[in-house]
Amino acid sequence: MKRTIATVSAALLLTACNAGLAPATLTPTAAPSVTPTPVPLAARVNGEGILLADFLEETTRFEAAQGTLGTDLATLGDYQGDVLQALIDRKLLAQGATSRGHLVDEAAVEAQLEALAELRGSSEAMGAWLAENAYTLDSFKRALQEDMLAEWMAEEISRPVGEAAEQSRAAHILVATKQEADALLAELATGANFADLAWVRSLDASTRPSGGDLGWSPQGYLLVPEVDAAVWAIAPGETSDVIESALGYHIVRVLERGVQPLSPDAARFVRAQAIRGWLEAERASAQIEILAP
Repeated sequence: MKRTIATVSAALLLTACNAGLAPATLTPTAAPSVTPTPVPLAARVNGEGILLADFLEETTRFEAAQGTLGTDLATLGDYQGDVLQALIDRKLLAQGATSRGHLVDEAAVEAQLEALAELRGSSEAMGAWLAENAYTLDSFKRALQEDMLAEWMAEEISRPVGEAAEQSRAAHILVATKQEADALLAELATGANFADLAWVRSLDASTRPSGGDLGWSPQGYLLVPEVDAAVWAIAPGETSDVIESALGYHIVRVLERGVQPLSPDAARFVRAQAIRGWLEAERASAQIEILAP
């Protein structure tokens, strides 16, 4: 499908209106003496506003997604605050991109919009999707532009993450009670084989066949935070004390440590960590005003 950019945008707007969005109206030119009403904002990040309308639309989409999953919104706490924080983070990433000279102009946004319309089969189908997902054409363009900037910045932040990183290879034994864990620790102190005990006694069915081996992992990667912290608190060859977690009681032994190739999933984790760290630093130094009720 090949259309001009102007034709695609016009078709999308028309379809969105027909799908239930309020039709566009012409606003009479205000007299020079009349001061325009400020556009309501949900937040201001380094002087740049996040529109209240965009925040409300994003909240509506979040609520709809949770409803599809069967999640009771009452169990999510201040989810509106989480939605706003996500928009603030996106704004910080977009600002980081522009500060490095990366710009996404209107032509680039229109080209991406046309590509999305082609993927959906037609401009009319794209317009219907916008309406179903609580977007106006303008709000979608704003989100699309910011997403493109934020994605570029995220790639820049994570680019230094290579194919390898400092990792630990550890093993653990999981049991149900502290009494049993203490008994196992005593056996290990007298020379019992760690892998053999894990094979016979551990409740972790996924690691028991390999003697409790958790494999290589970068810091913060293991799903049980208490186990991950223990792995990085002791040296290779050492055994931890009894560690309690939500799963039960663990004994951890570090087998090796060093720079190792990252698995695809671990690489994604390390890159996400880098982006989280960058955002934490930016939040600490940015001027952020929360204006939404």
